[in-house]
Formats: sequence, C-alpha cells, structure tokens
Amino acid sequence: MTESNGSTAYRGMMKEFYRSSNGDRWLLGCDVQSGSLFVRHHANVASGGHTTDLDIENFLTCSPRHPEHDALLRLIGTLAEGSVELG
Repeated sequence: MTESNGSTAYRGMMKEFYRSSNGDRWLLGCDVQSGSLFVRHHANVASGGHTTDLDIENFLTCSPRHPEHDALLRLIGTLAEGSVELG
C-alpha cells in the first residue's frame, strides 16, 4: 500500500515515532476499518513533501537499516508493555 503527494485519506490513529534531522517524519498508524498497522512517512519539503504508507513488514525488512527502524521497534516494545497507546 503506497500513496503519495499528501493525498492519503485519513486512516485512523497515528503515533509519531521518529523525526529525522532533515525534517522527515515517520508515524505508526492503525487503519480503523481493518485494524492493520502501517508506517506513514512524511518526506521533508525539500524532498517534495510526499507521503507514503507502508505495511510494517515491508518497512522493517527494507535495507539498509536506519534509525527510524530502531525507533519503530522501540515503540512496538512499549505498546506490547502497555505503556503507550496510539492516538
């Protein structure tokens, strides 16, 4: 599932888990209709400001590994422990 140019429809609850020094943002989302989790990447303005949605498996298996991957794994750990909620 990939959508770009900021035209993505609202899909549910979102939790930012990483913001890079260049202004890119990554959020964990939950589709309210299907209950599936996904990663939303908002590129910085200089890169075109595009928005892309990826399912978690595709996001975590892409190489090379970057700080946003580690940040998502930390967030998943806190969700599993029940100390953070989406939304």
